[in-house]
Amino acid sequence: MLSNGNGRPRRKRLSWESRCEIVTKVVEQGMAPEQAAACSGVHRSTVYRLLARFGFGGWTALRERSSRPRRQPRRLAPELEAEIAHVRERTGSGPLVIAAIVERPASTVGKVLRRLGISRLPKRERDPIIRYERERPGELLHVDTKKLGRFFALGKRILGDGIHRSPKAGWQYLHVAIDDHSRLAYSELLAAEDGAACAAFLGRALAWYREQGIIVERVLTDNAGAYRSRPWRTVCARHRVRRRFTRPYTPRTNGKAEALIKTRCASGPTASPTPRAHTGLALCQASSAGTTNDDPTQLSAAARPLAVSRTSVVSTPRAFRGLGRSARPVGSDGRAVEARTS
Repeated sequence: MLSNGNGRPRRKRLSWESRCEIVTKVVEQGMAPEQAAACSGVHRSTVYRLLARFGFGGWTALRERSSRPRRQPRRLAPELEAEIAHVRERTGSGPLVIAAIVERPASTVGKVLRRLGISRLPKRERDPIIRYERERPGELLHVDTKKLGRFFALGKRILGDGIHRSPKAGWQYLHVAIDDHSRLAYSELLAAEDGAACAAFLGRALAWYREQGIIVERVLTDNAGAYRSRPWRTVCARHRVRRRFTRPYTPRTNGKAEALIKTRCASGPTASPTPRAHTGLALCQASSAGTTNDDPTQLSAAARPLAVSRTSVVSTPRAFRGLGRSARPVGSDGRAVEARTS
């Protein structure tokens, strides 16, 4: 928009409604063009121009028009533009390569591609998503972790003032496990995500699933170093659980665990069992269910759970098929929770 020396606009920007209002004052209310221009804050020549457009095409003619000139004598012929589009479709090359083929300037080729809407190549088609579900509980267990920042009070990300209120608050790590068939989930909040902590979490999760009547056969994780460490391999070998890994840089392969983490974190920041700190997760009171004293990987303090949660995230009652009454999900009060249907 044109502006004068002090930054104010030199002329008023009119919308379609404003143009119709100016013409209405003259055509329907009987104002003089000079009077309508004075009360609308525009020049009288603008009123006369709008009246001419209204007389030519009615109210539709008052809409915004393209600023493209009526004549473009230096524009390429449609046949040459079609040739450029054909080379683009055939080779998929950019303006520089196409310019060398059609013997035209690269800037001209770029303008033609933008004008035809083919300046950007279409995104490569992703591999088809194959959704699956195991036939019985325990056939596959999804495991993943989520790094959560601890804080003493709500900070700059919520308040938006740029003030750091929780220096050196540290981190906590959410470890989740979910059965592929029943969607029965087990999660813990630990102080570390190393191999010993992950192995200790797996041992407690397997013990808890065994209490629910589920014998885990396989465990699916990403390619993190903790899931390839010696403590992790030791726990898997002790419980005769086969290890499976996702494809590199493809988190959707372990999508059930990713979705569970998203559900856990959706509750927002709440108080944590740890003293004087909070975490962006709502979990029940800490528990030692499933721990064993004969496992050397569980002796580390960082591997001890700060909080434990056992629940079900299914949308239909199929989670309890073949599991018995003891497999019902347990809430924070220790009582069985009925599955909700969506």
